[in-house]
Amino acid sequence: MKLVTKSVELPNRVKLPYVELGDPSGIPLILLHGYADSWHTFELVLQHLPEFIHAFALTQRGHGDASFPEAGYRPRDFAEDVGGFLDMLHLEAAVIAGGSSGGFAARRFAIERPESTLGLVLLGSPFTLQNKPGVIELWDSTISKLTDPIDPSFVYDFQTSFLIQSVPQAFLKTLVQESLKVPARVWKATFKGLMEDDSSKELDQIEAPSLIIWGDRDTTLPLEDQKKLAAKIPDSQLLVYSGAGHGLYWEEPDRIAADIATFAKSLIN
Repeated sequence: MKLVTKSVELPNRVKLPYVELGDPSGIPLILLHGYADSWHTFELVLQHLPEFIHAFALTQRGHGDASFPEAGYRPRDFAEDVGGFLDMLHLEAAVIAGGSSGGFAARRFAIERPESTLGLVLLGSPFTLQNKPGVIELWDSTISKLTDPIDPSFVYDFQTSFLIQSVPQAFLKTLVQESLKVPARVWKATFKGLMEDDSSKELDQIEAPSLIIWGDRDTTLPLEDQKKLAAKIPDSQLLVYSGAGHGLYWEEPDRIAADIATFAKSLIN
């Protein structure tokens, strides 16, 4: 399947590349990538989505081939761009799915625009990154010290650290190439925004039905973290993938696509 990249310029003058596929009259699905990724992170998932899902995979500001504004790299800023994207494409509401840290923007959108959120999907997404020793150590030792150009070996090690199962080498190469497009200042600003995000205190405001998917071999997020998400979000269900790691939507894209499609269909029946 050949995916054609389009782009839209939001009223705030930020340009967001995206790919779109599926029946235009189908259920809208917005896919939001995680830290230092791009729409390509969902390339394998897109190939397995059924026709009745009208999918949009976005590249967010400061990433891939999107615009690189000087500021605005908090989850709240990414979420506002998602709202602008829906408005520009005249989408009244959509299922909003976030992979890893992309879940911070997804849940912020669900909190701020409940009328535009058909459902929320969180794929290996943290409950919070506030006051986490491992996160603070990564910031202090590595992220805060990044300079341009970013070292390809660092990016390769960063991306592969999330994998338990093997993925196609060409796909992995694309992920690394996309991450290398992100300048050091955006790596820093985005990470800082994630560390400071306190939306975990507002999760009980989410009105949309929510699906939380986590791999039981995720070395980044413990099960307790995901149980907290499920307990705090009112209408949510937790689905555990046996044998999958943090990069579960890279490792088992067919299963992710099927579960998202089943969840989306349940919202309109």
